[in-house]
Amino acid sequence: MAFKLPAQHHVLQLQSIEAGFQLKEVPTPQPGLGNAIIRIEASGIISYHREVYNGDRHYSFPTPIVGGISAIGRIAALGPDSTALKEGQLVYVDCVIHARDDPDTLFLSALHDGGAEGSKKLIRDVWRDGSFAEYARFPLENCISLDESRLCGSLGYSIADLMYMNYLLVPFGGLRDIKLEPGETIVVTPATGGYGGAGVQVAIAMGARVIAMGRNEEKLVVLKEHVLNSSPNAQIETVKITGDEAADLATLQSFGAIDAVLDLTPPQGSKSSHLRSATSALRRNGRVSLMGFVEQPVVPWTFVAKNITIRGKLMYEREDMLQFVKMLERGLFPHGKALVDTKSFQLSDWKAALDVASEHTGIGKQVIFIP
Repeated sequence: MAFKLPAQHHVLQLQSIEAGFQLKEVPTPQPGLGNAIIRIEASGIISYHREVYNGDRHYSFPTPIVGGISAIGRIAALGPDSTALKEGQLVYVDCVIHARDDPDTLFLSALHDGGAEGSKKLIRDVWRDGSFAEYARFPLENCISLDESRLCGSLGYSIADLMYMNYLLVPFGGLRDIKLEPGETIVVTPATGGYGGAGVQVAIAMGARVIAMGRNEEKLVVLKEHVLNSSPNAQIETVKITGDEAADLATLQSFGAIDAVLDLTPPQGSKSSHLRSATSALRRNGRVSLMGFVEQPVVPWTFVAKNITIRGKLMYEREDMLQFVKMLERGLFPHGKALVDTKSFQLSDWKAALDVASEHTGIGKQVIFIP
């Protein structure tokens, strides 16, 4: 499938925090060494995108900038050093961009400059614009091949369904980092948000028993029903976070030995005691993946006696993405509404899209742009 790049294309560009987004027509990016031009089919919108781009979250990035995060699209044009990707091929376009001469220097496309001088240079001068566009330019290594005939043919996923990888990949990175095994019991906390709910889904697909913690009992009920409706053989328990550390610990201990904890605490929950309860319930040699924002100390003295391993994890690695796609293509996840309920918007409806994204959250929910 060959594409002819148009001279101009539409983008959703943030002129400044004060001015907000504008739908603009700009020159279409051109291929070069080390990059691919992607015709965007779907671009993810995360629940706090509105707070990032209106300045409430105080994220650092240059302006003007085309917004975005990860996306799914087709290869429209390739640089001359591409050897495996083909024009027309369906790919997942990852938002985590690494410096090639220093992979530890990284940033999140169109979202955060990473804080280091090297990553600030890359987002400012090389990879500034994101995926809220008809076409986007990304590094070759950020384009993850998808078997379209298998995923959209045999398994029946839509491209919109596949965009849910944007949520699922984050907890998968943490779970794989602590080497979660089939049959183990893991606490996911808190589990009722977008990434927490996705963490429950991924842990179930990996063959684990899940204990999902959250403050809202109604959302916990919805979460458990969603899991059991889509995966009837899944093992899932729920625990309401009460704020009483000892009581929550006792509830967790009533479920028997706990092997691991996945923490995805949002900034607004950073002072909560729920993570201390969860980690204190771990068996000897248990593991913890810290992927959220926690200010409370999480290392009681018992960690030494019980040989507890704590690992911090930002997002995921390229190898994690490749492994996740293998799981997806093997049919280990549910399909259609059993996986995700998607709300789609055009770029011109960006205000409504960002508002809806802030509310349409939790397990199996996402909002996307269809350029």
